[in-house]
Amino acid sequence: MPFQEVSVTSAPTSVLLRDVSVIATPLVVDLDGTLIKSDLLLETFFDAAGQHPLQAIGAIGALGHGKAALKARLASISSFDPEFLPYDPAVISIIEEARQAGRPVYLASASNEQLVKSVADHLGLFDGWMGSDSERNLSGRRKADLLVEKFGAHGFDYIGNDKADLDVWQVAASAIAVRTSARTRHALDKMHSHAVHLPERTPTLKSWLRLLRVHQYVKNGLLLVPLMTAHLFQLTALVHALLGIVAFSLCASSVYLLNDLVDLRSDRSHTTKHLRPLACGAIPLGQAVALMPVLLATSMAIGWFVSPAFFAVLCGYYALTTAYSFVLKRKMLVDVVTLAALYSIRVIAGGVAIDVVLSEWLLGFSMFIFMSLALIKRYAELAVRLDLGLSDPTNRNYKIGDLQIVATMATVCGFNAVTVLALYISSPAVHVLYREPRVLWLMCPVIMYWTGRMMLMTHRRFVTEDPIIFAVRDRVSLLTLGTCFTILVAAYL
Repeated sequence: MPFQEVSVTSAPTSVLLRDVSVIATPLVVDLDGTLIKSDLLLETFFDAAGQHPLQAIGAIGALGHGKAALKARLASISSFDPEFLPYDPAVISIIEEARQAGRPVYLASASNEQLVKSVADHLGLFDGWMGSDSERNLSGRRKADLLVEKFGAHGFDYIGNDKADLDVWQVAASAIAVRTSARTRHALDKMHSHAVHLPERTPTLKSWLRLLRVHQYVKNGLLLVPLMTAHLFQLTALVHALLGIVAFSLCASSVYLLNDLVDLRSDRSHTTKHLRPLACGAIPLGQAVALMPVLLATSMAIGWFVSPAFFAVLCGYYALTTAYSFVLKRKMLVDVVTLAALYSIRVIAGGVAIDVVLSEWLLGFSMFIFMSLALIKRYAELAVRLDLGLSDPTNRNYKIGDLQIVATMATVCGFNAVTVLALYISSPAVHVLYREPRVLWLMCPVIMYWTGRMMLMTHRRFVTEDPIIFAVRDRVSLLTLGTCFTILVAAYL
């Protein structure tokens, strides 16, 4: 059924929304982009894609039977939860004022009726709800016709946001708009000279930078490691390495967007991730979806320019990060091995960009040190949940009781990296690149100190996020890095 009455219990008080002669003029509220700062079609698709990728792809076939059929299919395979949706407080306030005034309030949406009912039941603010079924997409003229049939022409007020809502505003008594485009706003003002436009916040540069995870770009500095360890100080090599960093940064941003879309539901219930731009509605989902292919295509174009081999490594990185977002991050230990591999791929890509063969010693050291950092990241996440009294994470196959073993594995991997370094210093290969290889022994206690300190800082709750991001902001870690660089230069000279 596209329309259903529900009971309400609030008592009328005073007219607060607008001056009308009939106090019972219904207020009709749109859902997507109006009551919530999101789009349930996109939400259900990416939620389903994160849990059942093949079913989500298969659901697209329902589009052959119409958009309503697609919405119904996605609603049936997604785990929709209205509790943490990014509701617009201004719209909620108008609804509450109308209810206090004794006015009936209805939720009318083109989203599937199953989702509309869930939102209406959760909020308990509506006298009735209307939504699309599997055959009829309740949008534009269809929604307008249904509202006229129910309330009569100009017998209701309407709050909406989209171009499709113009058909509804045309038959509404008064119009209230939020987050409309400039063209829609102009058309509405011509239709309703006294249309009310709610204040809105456009996405800020800070929000976009957070969405793209620009602060994570520092990780792509790992592409410079082969340039330094091979002592290949040529302008062409430097340019290729820097272009490689740009390609990896743009590729990573496209994957971060995908990951945020897939993780919307879990992010909103997270202690800190609920503030991410997509989770809190600071940036529309549609804009993020449109930006993803642009970032990826630009990244791949730059990668191909660097070299076909580098392009192949970049494609492998994208495939692995995508697999991580959809499947691997929920697999115990597979997730941290994958994270370590993604760090190591950056080092490999740096070697491919400048066309040098990487040392097995460098790859072995990278594998252990990055495995340690990946485990530290998981330890930090579990420690936060322990301190807040939360239950075991639902989107990771770890338990809070695993803290001790995770800490042990992180420490062991970190010290194994030092073992690999010591073996390299003892090997004949070191004499090819360094005049005084014995100086390199000084790096072993420095890295042992840093590894142990990172684990202790995490245990003391100073590391609550990505350990690499922490290290970049930590003066002791930067001093450690500078010390290691100085030792390398001294051994080379």
